[in-house]
Amino acid sequence: MATAYSEISPTQLMRLIGTPEAPVLIDVLSDDDFTLDPRLIPSARRHHPDQILHLLPELAGRRVVVICQKGKKLSHGAAALLRNHGIAAEVLAGGNWAWRDAGLPLVPVASLPQPHSGGLWVTRHRPKIDRIACPWLIRRFVDPKAQFLFVPPAEVTAVAEKFNATPFDIENTFWSHRGPSCSFDVMMTEFGLTTPALSRLAAVIRAADTNKPELAPQAAGLLALSVGLSRQYKNDIDQLEAAMPLYDAFYRWARDAHDEGHDWPAVKN
Repeated sequence: MATAYSEISPTQLMRLIGTPEAPVLIDVLSDDDFTLDPRLIPSARRHHPDQILHLLPELAGRRVVVICQKGKKLSHGAAALLRNHGIAAEVLAGGNWAWRDAGLPLVPVASLPQPHSGGLWVTRHRPKIDRIACPWLIRRFVDPKAQFLFVPPAEVTAVAEKFNATPFDIENTFWSHRGPSCSFDVMMTEFGLTTPALSRLAAVIRAADTNKPELAPQAAGLLALSVGLSRQYKNDIDQLEAAMPLYDAFYRWARDAHDEGHDWPAVKN
């Protein structure tokens, strides 16, 4: 599909999602169209087109991609409005239908905790692997504005109820281990994010989190780095922020370089 200067193709956009360079994705589908297929492109959030200018303060300096059903009037009109106010806004070529037809992942809205944007999650303090990997997945693919609370294990359930937060990686909750699957596996599946790259990354996380290094040789490195970060940072939020680039790098390995090796001396042609 040829794209206009103000458009980005589904393939190009998928290469950006999950990375620190990902644009802000704004879904402007009509309610009727969205009801027909209530799923979102990963990290997108819904806004009515006539409310689009209310987002200007938070979009300043950001790259934006606007999405509608077919990539026509709603998304082009909203993107043009944003460009009039200095926002670098593009349209997803072909819209949601082109994304769907390309077989790219879509997140079922029914799986998303409320609110869909800026949601609050809570888990046990002093995280190591799963409790860092899950926030990375949520922020990169589900809710870039998500907030995370780290509290003593005995207080997770009460904090979740008191602050309307979603508990995760704690026993007897929805977002937690299921059989051999760790919480990251569960989120990847429930959010419709079972891509080859994330599945490859999930295997490493599962191996490190469940002490089964035989499942993935990279698990030993992830475990060492995770334990090191937990010792380096006393504040769990500082640890999470420091670990985000680590998981960004693991994701790029899983997506683009999982079959690449390294040796010494270098082979000379």
